[in-house]
Amino acid sequence: MMRSIGMLNVDDGGEGGLPVVFVHASAGNTMHWSAQLAHLRRTRRAVALDLRGHGRSALPPDGQFRVEDFARDVGTVVDGLGLQRFVLVGHSLGGAVSVAYAGAHPDRVAGLFLLDPASDGRLIPEEQARGLMAVLATEAWSAVVEEAWSPMLAPSRPEVRERVLSEMRATSQAGVRGGLGALLDFDPVAPLRAYPGPRLSVVTALNEEPGSYHRLVPELPHAKVEGTGHWVQLDAPDVVNTLLDGFLATVR
Repeated sequence: MMRSIGMLNVDDGGEGGLPVVFVHASAGNTMHWSAQLAHLRRTRRAVALDLRGHGRSALPPDGQFRVEDFARDVGTVVDGLGLQRFVLVGHSLGGAVSVAYAGAHPDRVAGLFLLDPASDGRLIPEEQARGLMAVLATEAWSAVVEEAWSPMLAPSRPEVRERVLSEMRATSQAGVRGGLGALLDFDPVAPLRAYPGPRLSVVTALNEEPGSYHRLVPELPHAKVEGTGHWVQLDAPDVVNTLLDGFLATVR
C-alpha cells in the first residue's frame, strides 16, 4: 500500500515477523525493491521508502542532501509507521544511508543488509569531486551520470540498463545531484564500527576497491555475487531474495 508520511512516499505491506525496511540507490525508488517486497510479504511486513527528491517524495524545503539527512528520512518513516525494531536493507547510496541510521540508532536496527553499498567518496580527489558537482549543476547532468554509470550497467541485461537510466532521467536534478554529492564527505567507517548487530555486505566485482566498505572495515562480513551489474536486485532478484532469506534467518 502506497502512503505518504510527511513529504515522503512509502510502500508498506505484509504482516508478521520482524519488519524489513528497504532504502534505494541514488536516482532509485521503491519499485527497485518490488521483487523483494513481494517475496518477503508472504511471511512478514516489508516497507520501502522514496528518499527526499526521489520517486514520489518531495524535494526537501531546506535543500539539504547529506547522508545524515537521508537517514532522517528513514527515521521519519519508521517512527511514522510505529516500527520500533526492524532490519535495514540498503543499496548503493541507500547502503550509506542505512549505515548512518544504524550507527546512530543501533538499538532500533536488528540487522543491516548492504547491497553493493556505495564506496567511501572521501577518497575521490577534491578537484575531481568539485568538477563532478559543478557539471551536475548544468543541463548536461543526466548525460554525465549516464556516462559514469555505464561501466556499472555493462553486465546488466538491456532492459535493466534502460530502466535504470530512464528512471535516473525522471528523477529531479536536485535529487540526483544531492544524492551523489552526499557521498563525497560521508564517513562510513565510524557508524559501521558503532553498529554491533548482524551485518552483511553483498558486493559485485565492481565493489572491490580500497574505498569499499568491507575493505575499510575488514570485520564486516561480505559475500560476492558474480555476473551482475551494480543494480543486483534488478539483475538477479532471486539471488538477492535467497541471500536476504539466509541473512534474516540469523537475525533475532
